[in-house]
Amino acid sequence: TTSGADGADPSRRGDVSEIGKLAVWSVTSAKPGNGVELLRDNSLDTYWQSDGAQPHLVNVQFQKKVRVRELCIYADYRLDESYTPNKISVRAGNSFHDLREIKTVDLDEPSGWTRVSLVKDENEPGALNGGDGECLRTYFLQIAVLSNHQNGRDTHVRQVKIYGPRTSPEAMI
Repeated sequence: TTSGADGADPSRRGDVSEIGKLAVWSVTSAKPGNGVELLRDNSLDTYWQSDGAQPHLVNVQFQKKVRVRELCIYADYRLDESYTPNKISVRAGNSFHDLREIKTVDLDEPSGWTRVSLVKDENEPGALNGGDGECLRTYFLQIAVLSNHQNGRDTHVRQVKIYGPRTSPEAMI
């Protein structure tokens, strides 16, 4: 685990940049005072809290198709207990209506950043070899919280970062 809201910051490697700022973010529900904006406020002391039936969805919509290399989610079981995500699904598509599941991730009492690679596996059919071609290309990314620890109903997510290759304007396709 790493402390600080930038603790998972792969951009320190120099080959990626945070592209979440290019998107419009929305959630399926939120408790008053714990809205979607807290996912992006760079504070590990605040969190988005859902307020409704599962799955809890975080929708990230880009204006142009972008290349996504990695998704980083900060959750803290010690602080949030039954509100902590236990299983998430990462989905992508052109819009909300054609999403397909890219990956599911099991979180076992996380305390810090969970990094989810969205680079295609070289062994997958249709995977491209080399460079930025391996990145997921999408207009729309969705994080679905499928279940929480201790069968909790609502969820807490403290931060979400999305990284693409550092190719400035060329990161857009």
